[in-house]
Amino acid sequence: MAEPGAIADAASQLALRTVARWADGTSGASLTVEGPGSRSVRLGAEQGSLQATIRLRDRRAVAAVLAGGSAGLAESYASGWWDSKDTTAAVRALLRLSTPLRSGLDRVGRSRPGRVVAAVRAGRGPSAAADRDRIAAHYDLSNDLFALMLDPTMTYSCAVFEHPDATLEAAQLAKVDRLAAKLELTSSDHVIEIGTGWGGLAIRLAQTVGCRVTTTTISEAQRSYAQDRVRRLALEKQVTVIGDHYRELRGTFDALVSVEMIEAVDWRHHDEFFSCCARLLAPSGRMALQAITMADQSFDRAKQHQDFIRRTIFPGGCIPSMASMTASVARTGNLRLVDVEDIGLHYAETLRRWQERFGAQEAAAAALGFDERFRRLWHLYLAYCQAAFLERHISDVQMVLARPGWAPRRRVRPC
Repeated sequence: MAEPGAIADAASQLALRTVARWADGTSGASLTVEGPGSRSVRLGAEQGSLQATIRLRDRRAVAAVLAGGSAGLAESYASGWWDSKDTTAAVRALLRLSTPLRSGLDRVGRSRPGRVVAAVRAGRGPSAAADRDRIAAHYDLSNDLFALMLDPTMTYSCAVFEHPDATLEAAQLAKVDRLAAKLELTSSDHVIEIGTGWGGLAIRLAQTVGCRVTTTTISEAQRSYAQDRVRRLALEKQVTVIGDHYRELRGTFDALVSVEMIEAVDWRHHDEFFSCCARLLAPSGRMALQAITMADQSFDRAKQHQDFIRRTIFPGGCIPSMASMTASVARTGNLRLVDVEDIGLHYAETLRRWQERFGAQEAAAAALGFDERFRRLWHLYLAYCQAAFLERHISDVQMVLARPGWAPRRRVRPC
């Protein structure tokens, strides 16, 4: 009688060879899966332009990935069941090789039966209290943890690298300056920011433009940190940090900025979010929105799907698509899109820098009480997102929207 381990190895081998048959062999990716206790299996092209290797340390990893997709991939990695010398390359290869499967699921999501199922499951969406709980689950983990990987401005969003050797801090400041220029901000403007983070954007606008900024976050840890920074810099007359949910905001402002906050807004509340933004703006007001985006074709499927990031890292998160956002804008008010720029590849570099910094600070993360399982999960999170941006599976955009009364100060010279 065969040993149980030998049977399990044979089952893993069979599963991998079955997967190899449907993997996209034209994607230019080659992924070699090695061990344990069995010969290696290659998925994809024989000599792809993108080559990666995964080393299985526990045969349960195969079943976990087949049963749970990206969530299973993350759980098995956090458990130490597989490793790779280049985790980012391994995830990139998996994304390329699984393109036919994901495209098929996207078509199902866009089909009439798929839309009917989505409508039945839609419900009302989370409450403001639920939003606060979900934000706390990620952003209130530990200010000290985030400080290990972020630059001194404590900015947790895509930077813009104006030249390859720019420091992460310089690239984050360049991103803020870019948004300020797009909004044509002046010292007389009063800006509302939805999503304070740790205060970096509000402080930069106050110091460089001289405008007033009211900024809000529903993360208690972030709010306390940002308020302390504002006090230490003696900027209380220019920057006000509050803790209101976007639905609770009142007043009229010259400009609105929201950087990678919409991903925390459930898709069922996108109309409400953009309606609130329009309500807060003066007749000549304008709005800058930086958002992570997915392909329009994938949104109907993904908004219902609990992937690794949504289940484990950002509970309740929802990455929008350009079409989903512009449709909400059209339905809910008189904002109009006046400018859009894709900066997605800058995010890949931002994440590479974060991953490098975090990797150099693992001992410090352990000293803060974050165990090996958490640190492995965080490493995969950064690698997974970096791979997704490099493969253009997701991207990042800066959009400028304006009320009808706005007219740009900068004039384009006629040809």
